[in-house]
Amino acid sequence: MSRPFTLIQLRYFCAVARAGSMTTAAHDLTVAQSTLSSTIHELEHALETALFERTPRRTLELSASGRRLLAETLPILDEIDGLPALARGDGDELAGELVVGMFSPLASFRAPRLLGMLKARWPRLNVRFIEAHQEELRVALSARRCDVALMYGIGLDSGFQVADLEVLQPHILVAVDNEMATRSASVTLADLVDEPFVLLDLPHTRDYYLGLFAAQGLRPNIVHRLPGYEAVRAFVACGHGYSLVALPVRRPCRSSRYAIG
Repeated sequence: MSRPFTLIQLRYFCAVARAGSMTTAAHDLTVAQSTLSSTIHELEHALETALFERTPRRTLELSASGRRLLAETLPILDEIDGLPALARGDGDELAGELVVGMFSPLASFRAPRLLGMLKARWPRLNVRFIEAHQEELRVALSARRCDVALMYGIGLDSGFQVADLEVLQPHILVAVDNEMATRSASVTLADLVDEPFVLLDLPHTRDYYLGLFAAQGLRPNIVHRLPGYEAVRAFVACGHGYSLVALPVRRPCRSSRYAIG
């Protein structure tokens, strides 16, 4: 019995659902955006339901029908992608696409090494990364636009399966010529409360750092709010204040990190 839709239509649908954008999906698939748009329209016509909704920001979000279709289609496509290996008898070798979400400040530290490990273990696995902040990754996981995410365990509810891979303690980041860099004793948050604070201003991340002060009844002197970790490092290195980070620190750089005492 013939079906009103094709495998290509389902693949294109999944690509758009994961990318959240026709333009991005068309680039990833190396097809014209007009071709991709018409293919999605044909699939919606065949299924007699809308699969996407446009947001006020002109991005695409899955409709209820789209979420149900994506949940059922992804495992089917994974099985289809594994058929050649099954036919060859390749055993447990993984193939197909794995979409990994990465918390933006961690991406430059962890993504290259992770890619090397995955490619060494499963050479036929196509790994694609999505770089975003905590809340964007939570939404991407919920919408199945990524299969797994490397992120902090904050802002997640019981609907997510979580495995702790590493524990990163918060540190104070100061310029190398800051007088605190020469102290032999530990630096406390109380020592910092009047100093200019450069805040990594991302959803959930800001709440975590500000919560460290609030837990001690302190309010930091925030002078800059920046959404990018590299910008925070640059501001600190140029002497515009200190920051708190729970990340590895690249070396060499004109900033130093010290544990909170």
